[in-house]
Amino acid sequence: MIETQNSFDPRRVILGDQELAGRVIAITGPTAGIGHALALECARRGAEVILIGRNVKKLEAVRSEICALRTLKGEAVLEPCVAPLELERAVASDYDAIANAVLQRYGRLDGLVLNAALLGILAPIEDYDVPTWVKVMHVNVTANFVLTQVLLPALRASSDASILFLSSGVGRLGRAYWGAYGVSKFAIEGLMQTLADELERTTVRANSINPGRASTYMRRQAYPSENLDTLPPPEALTAPMVVLLGPQSRGVRGRAFEAQ
Repeated sequence: MIETQNSFDPRRVILGDQELAGRVIAITGPTAGIGHALALECARRGAEVILIGRNVKKLEAVRSEICALRTLKGEAVLEPCVAPLELERAVASDYDAIANAVLQRYGRLDGLVLNAALLGILAPIEDYDVPTWVKVMHVNVTANFVLTQVLLPALRASSDASILFLSSGVGRLGRAYWGAYGVSKFAIEGLMQTLADELERTTVRANSINPGRASTYMRRQAYPSENLDTLPPPEALTAPMVVLLGPQSRGVRGRAFEAQ
């Protein structure tokens, strides 16, 4: 089924087994929750995955999982690349090192998933802790901006590149007490739209997606009394994200999607 840009819905697209074959996809926060599930699914669909996170031991564990998955499928192991980066404390040289390594190893980048984020605290704006606000906004917004900026040359080197921002319902309609997290997700939507417009005549597209309610650690932080067993597991939400990283969403840009 052929859809126009405005009618395109990644939830209605059927994925191929090798949907991302030959593509190089970088994912931040791949050691837990949505990021972890998506890293595994991208690998299952044929992508070479770059794992960007702060905990080397956990990154290496995910790398081992991906290698094991491919071995079970009887395929040659394309070992993922581990790229340590602590978003809260990283300096310019840390970002540059990742960008240089991507270009040297792959010569391009076909997908960038900006998933890593901090929740901070849930509190009224009047009482919100200022240092926490600064930290959340830095990790969720500024670090995403810088990482995207330094990786744009690698993304431009691709014939079909996708930048995917992980958003939130509270970043599209303001809700009381969500503080810095909600505001940071509004900012992410603005960054995505600005990029999409700037890159309109290039091979790089930018979109956002709201995973919705899911059984994750961040959800537990936000709703400690909620029964996570009643929520979808992260792996049930990755299909539309894979679509937005793959060839079937070529030309779709500047859109805010829902995973559920």
